[in-house]
Amino acid sequence: MDIYKFAIRPLLFNVVKADSEWLHQQTIRSFSWLSQTPASWVNQRLQKSLCLYDSRLEQNLFGLNFPNPVGLAAGFDKDGVAASIWSNLGFGFAELGTVTFHAQPGNPPPRLFRLPLDKAALNRMGFNNRGAAAMAARLAQEKQKLTQSIPIGINLGKSKVTPLEAAAQDYLDSFRLLKDLGDYFVVNVSSPNTPGLRSLQNASMLSAILNLLQQENTTQKPIFVKIAPDLDWVAIADIISLAKTYQLAGIIATNTTIRRDGLKTQVIDQTGKSPQDEAGGISGKPLRDRSTEVIRFIWQQTQGQIPIIGVGGIFSAEDAWEKITAGASLIQVYTGWIYEGPLMVSQILAGLLSKLEQSGLNSINEAVGLQTKIQKF
Repeated sequence: MDIYKFAIRPLLFNVVKADSEWLHQQTIRSFSWLSQTPASWVNQRLQKSLCLYDSRLEQNLFGLNFPNPVGLAAGFDKDGVAASIWSNLGFGFAELGTVTFHAQPGNPPPRLFRLPLDKAALNRMGFNNRGAAAMAARLAQEKQKLTQSIPIGINLGKSKVTPLEAAAQDYLDSFRLLKDLGDYFVVNVSSPNTPGLRSLQNASMLSAILNLLQQENTTQKPIFVKIAPDLDWVAIADIISLAKTYQLAGIIATNTTIRRDGLKTQVIDQTGKSPQDEAGGISGKPLRDRSTEVIRFIWQQTQGQIPIIGVGGIFSAEDAWEKITAGASLIQVYTGWIYEGPLMVSQILAGLLSKLEQSGLNSINEAVGLQTKIQKF
């Protein structure tokens, strides 16, 4: 029996009604402690319970080896305090951040809400983090462990105090501090929770950021851009063009949505307001179909030549398979992991292996874009 889903989650969500951000902080503290503990038997126990290894799930992309396609999305480990634990929890890669050059507290709480009826979350965290220098210091200490682990990405955001016209330099300053410590990097210009940030998805603004980063990127670290699900097709096509121009490793699709249509939740308990009256981005199930549409569009427009990391509404192997066959080489989870619990990753991986067998495929790489190819013809 899945103890988390049937006992722990109902207790925390429904009986105790623990604050979402407090729960997150306690979880991160626990994982941070586990990542520092010398008790190897603890980590061995985690690996035995939560990890699934199979060569059919492996991929080599942009020079990195991914033991499986399921990664932890940015936002969970904002400061990289548990960077070395994620491989023991079954993930094939993990993305730290979002980190900004200047340390910042983020938006005032409450700022993170569960929407259980929708299997969703609403957040307006605002890139709360200790800053790029603090993350660099921590990762430098952890570097020995990380080199033997899964690929670690670092998600870069703009500091709130930095004006939009100076955004490119702000991203560059963070990248300079962290470029030797991450396996890949993500330019986050799509969070709805930093004023004006999404305007950086405009072709001219984004071009300035990517140009500076690639000039600095002498070791050719893979760089991605993370886009919003709320962009129209023309804007996404412009970003695809920039990805080609600046030789980006790929695109992450997608961030949270500012749309509120179709939600079942009428009132958020902590505030007494409806989701429509609360600022922030929605993640989880309401995002699933739109993020898949964006993935499919990118794959079609690039003929599968630009790797896509798919994120948004993944709770099951079926959800993961849908993203992968739409065109995602890798996928990321966050909200689904909160609802489904630590066994979710291995359950998704087992389900993906079953899907491969049913489809007569030998590797997960063969499934990438499969449904989009079929629809095309």
